[in-house]
Amino acid sequence: MEKQKLEELRDRVLCAAVLEQAGFAIDVKESTRKAVKYRRGAEIVIVIHGGRGWFDPLSDAKGDVFGLAEHLDGVSFVEALDRVAALVGIVARDPAWSRPAGKTAHSSSISERWATRRRAWQGSMTWRYLRSERCLPATIIREAIQSDVVREGPYGSMWAAHVNDDGVVTGWEERGPDWRGFSAGGSKILFRFGSSDAKRVCVTEAAIDAMSLAAFEGLREGSLYLSTGGGWSPTTDAAVRTLAARPGTVLVAATDANSQGETFAGRLRAIADEVGCDWLRLKPPTEDWNEALKARKEEKQESRMRTERGGLPHARRPRQG
Repeated sequence: MEKQKLEELRDRVLCAAVLEQAGFAIDVKESTRKAVKYRRGAEIVIVIHGGRGWFDPLSDAKGDVFGLAEHLDGVSFVEALDRVAALVGIVARDPAWSRPAGKTAHSSSISERWATRRRAWQGSMTWRYLRSERCLPATIIREAIQSDVVREGPYGSMWAAHVNDDGVVTGWEERGPDWRGFSAGGSKILFRFGSSDAKRVCVTEAAIDAMSLAAFEGLREGSLYLSTGGGWSPTTDAAVRTLAARPGTVLVAATDANSQGETFAGRLRAIADEVGCDWLRLKPPTEDWNEALKARKEEKQESRMRTERGGLPHARRPRQG
């Protein structure tokens, strides 16, 4: 694996996720913000450096997330890479003490902050961002506005709502020309676009991709387009299971065409097997659905330009005898 990809994987998976999957639990009383103690029976691991480093206080063992996977399972570095890669997107539980006790940077609630943002409109900065930079059709943007799943973010960005099973906004994906993030203090559950009672449930990794897939399919009737926001928290898992358990549901893994997308697709297939619903893998023709949508637009423009340059064939003059 290339060094750059190793660094990306190291940044994506924290030591806490490895420990939770291995059955360790946080010892809150003996933890601090800078050093979180995890226990599994008599075993102890201290997580440091914001979740990117660790050490065993009972031995000399220490290192990064890859070294932790090697240490816990007694496997080779190559096997450790595979195990860490399988945890991409897993969100470890925060210790209770890590949440600010006083006022947060946003004193108002998530629902109040969402309510203060304006709905987008044709010609607004959010509309132009989605239409010009993301190549979404006007029909899809208009439907998203009418469904109130997107709102105007600051500086020409878009806010795409994540909601729980009751439709309550719990946070939002933030995307813009120069910004990408998730609402401070919010919770990733699911972005939902389309028919709420749909039997065909398509899961993507970003709200932009969910809307892009909807554009590819012409907002297919009886389909619900979802986004996990690039994460996979326990609440996301529970929400997907609730949808998959409905009678007659087909769970469609429409995640990215890369290693992380395959990891998410595997989790979705496992859920489908457990609840007994049908499952389908739907890969974008490029890495993700929005890139595919952009590529399709470029192909159409190039085709139109070739037609305009070629024009209609000229009538041939009869040969002079």
